[in-house]
Amino acid sequence: MRVDLFDFELPPERIALRPARPRDSARMLVVPAEGPLLDRRASDLPAMLRPGDVLVFNDTRVIPAQLEGRRGEARIGATLHKRIDLRRWQAFIRNGKRLRPGDEIAFPAGVSAIAEERHADGSWRLAFAGEEPVEVLLERAGRMPLPPYIAGKRPTDEADREDYQTIFAREDGAVAAPTAALHFTPGLLAALDDAGIGRETLTLHVGAGTFLPVKAEDTEDHAMHAEWGRIGEAAAERLNAARRAGGRVIAVGTTSLRLLESATGEDGVIRPFAGDTSIFITPGYRFRAIDGLMTNFHLPKSTLFMLVSALMGLERMQAAYAHAIAAEYRFYSYGDASLLLPG
Repeated sequence: MRVDLFDFELPPERIALRPARPRDSARMLVVPAEGPLLDRRASDLPAMLRPGDVLVFNDTRVIPAQLEGRRGEARIGATLHKRIDLRRWQAFIRNGKRLRPGDEIAFPAGVSAIAEERHADGSWRLAFAGEEPVEVLLERAGRMPLPPYIAGKRPTDEADREDYQTIFAREDGAVAAPTAALHFTPGLLAALDDAGIGRETLTLHVGAGTFLPVKAEDTEDHAMHAEWGRIGEAAAERLNAARRAGGRVIAVGTTSLRLLESATGEDGVIRPFAGDTSIFITPGYRFRAIDGLMTNFHLPKSTLFMLVSALMGLERMQAAYAHAIAAEYRFYSYGDASLLLPG
């Protein structure tokens, strides 16, 4: 499909620079398969679901994966986005044309890395010096990797270390938050429990590739970056059992959705999964694992807007986004939510 079909105009003032407080006070646009759109709040979620439904959350934790350093006199920016092994990470590099294989980059707090190899997509493999875990080094030298549409408007600060983590964050490794889950609070989780709505967790370490624009003119020519994920055997079986009992599986965030779909066969059975996924979902895709999606509002011409269009239909999502813009919903990572129920 032509990528420009997924374009739309978004006024800059609709981009949220801070999250709603409290988190579950964020607005939530409910989009059913047909009929009127419903303007609600995240705190209304229990009333929008049915007993027996199961919400699936991503428990990845964002690491301070953005580094500023130098190679000689040249300033080098690095955003780690995928672990290769214990000491090596794949990274997107700002000013990468100044690097050559074997160059050492000096970061703050005594942290350094060797630029080993440049990949075809322009990213680099970095090998960090020393014996401490790279995550420990990042806590000293890195900062939270806010999306460029926020970082370009204000500096990252101490509040972002908490604001950009979900209540479920457990497993270190993401360089972007699974932002749909930022709306959840202990009070909202208690209300969901009282309503008979279950929850499960999986892990998908979100990569910085999620923010990369689609530069191809046709979706067939776009290559997704791989991300590592895991679904345990017990969680997979509980999700299958919930569906057999008539409950719906509602993914919280596109990251949860993509991993669930990667782990599900043509027979609709969710299976244990551990490994990389580069699934790219566009209109025409037949969903096998999920019955709904809670997600934030996404960028024009992004793979994530293509995904929600695959779930609900392009025209339906164009209408929903036009409503959200007119009604002054807040967009992107720190913005408001939508609940998509294809029926």
